Amino acid sequence: MFAITAWILAWTRLPWLSDFQAHTFAPLWLGYIITINALTYRRSGRCMLRNRPCSFLLLFPVSAGFWWFFEYLNRFLQNWYYVGPVFGPWEYFWYATLPFSTVLPAVMGTRDWLLSFSWAQRYFQAFFPIRFSRPQAVAWAVLLGIGAGLAGIGIWPDYLFPLIWVSPVLIIISLQTIFREPHLFSPLSHGDWRDVFSSASSALVCGLFWEMWNAHSLAKWEYNIPFVHAFEVFEMPVLGYAGYLPFGLVCVVISQIVMGKEINN
Repeated sequence: MFAITAWILAWTRLPWLSDFQAHTFAPLWLGYIITINALTYRRSGRCMLRNRPCSFLLLFPVSAGFWWFFEYLNRFLQNWYYVGPVFGPWEYFWYATLPFSTVLPAVMGTRDWLLSFSWAQRYFQAFFPIRFSRPQAVAWAVLLGIGAGLAGIGIWPDYLFPLIWVSPVLIIISLQTIFREPHLFSPLSHGDWRDVFSSASSALVCGLFWEMWNAHSLAKWEYNIPFVHAFEVFEMPVLGYAGYLPFGLVCVVISQIVMGKEINN
């Protein structure tokens, strides 16, 4: 009911509620987070909000800093921009930080829900294995390639903009590989794709809600994505949704660092 009320408020233009209509994203996503945890608990008898409340709540402040990092990278790319009411710098910072804080909890709650379905276990636990004979050499090569790409992103933003979504997860996993630590891709060596599938899919599910709720909101964002800006679904070009897949991997890798490796417990 909380999310539905916020949704109605976001998409209506009632004059006596105009002071609140620019600030509906945080209530919408708080409602979503509570709902997705409740659905997970109903299916499996457990959810992160109930079983690991302190670690899960810690994701909120981490998420705010996490998304501000992407806002900083977008200064070089200008792939999205905000329209709607005009705020002062500090006012904008605080009003933006609150909805930014819901990103990681929403993705992780959705991932937990997806993993509660038996088909996720049935189809992706023994999929196909991927092994590298020299994983550390591959990790160094990836780090060097990503480093060169990021160095050039300010010069060729129209060509290198996909790096904003793939580089964080590749950098972290490459470093984990070099230091011989287990990581998100480790289960792929014996064909277990559950973590990768659920992580990527959870961000895509959230992405559909992000874009849907954004479409008719008073304060919203719009896109300017080179080469693929066509066939929009809500405000996002349809090919742009592919960016949510690696973004989900980044979200889970960061959440593993915050909550510990066994985030499903």
